[in-house]
Amino acid sequence: MASKDIKFGGKIYTISYEILNLSSSPAIVFLHGWGANKEIMKKAFGKFLNDFKHVYIDMPGFGASNMHEDLYTKDYAEIMRLFLKEINITPTLIVGHSFGGKVATLLKPANLALLSSAGIVTKKPFFVRFKIAIFKILKALGFGFLYKFFATKDVKGMSKQMYETLKNVVNEDFTNKFKEYKGRALIFWGEDDSATPLKSGERIHSLISNSDFHPLKGDHFFFLLHARYISGVIDSELNLNEKEELK
Repeated sequence: MASKDIKFGGKIYTISYEILNLSSSPAIVFLHGWGANKEIMKKAFGKFLNDFKHVYIDMPGFGASNMHEDLYTKDYAEIMRLFLKEINITPTLIVGHSFGGKVATLLKPANLALLSSAGIVTKKPFFVRFKIAIFKILKALGFGFLYKFFATKDVKGMSKQMYETLKNVVNEDFTNKFKEYKGRALIFWGEDDSATPLKSGERIHSLISNSDFHPLKGDHFFFLLHARYISGVIDSELNLNEKEELK
């Protein structure tokens, strides 16, 4: 593992990363989802796609990468852009899971693989909307420190900066961002995903004109079960792209 200091917004973000298959030339960048880190992506894909250089990254606030203040997805994308420039990597493909899918989309690579990507806003259950409304009232009255009492069990123990970041990014509507993406997209989805439902994947597929959609058995982390299949599709697609370029 290695780390690289990236200056953004007047602050230094130390980004932890790992590169596999150093001698290979075309590079694939892997961006994890919320609450995860580079290790889960490496666990899934580290044994596959051996003709490609793998770049696994801990985004700010996750894994071994530090955090200074709350961010938006566009900030993560800019930090990742600066990071890739610093390590002299122009990826052939970016693979993004969940939140990482939004970051990957903003980076606009020639090829994109989305794994149950976030970005399509779905209506929250009434109780969740009720808690958000109550918290906003308390925050306006100066009781924002009570946020942990309103956080779901998924975010308990999270720092205030990361909780504020989660609130910043969770309701970002990426409909237009997906529609604006003009590269080649491979979209993979868990059929039983409750975090980002299957209909969200179908919607993204309809928005990205040059895309294929692959629903697979499993939940939000379905890719851990289907990494071999996903890698096979990616390998076939990228080899086809290379053949087209040679014509």
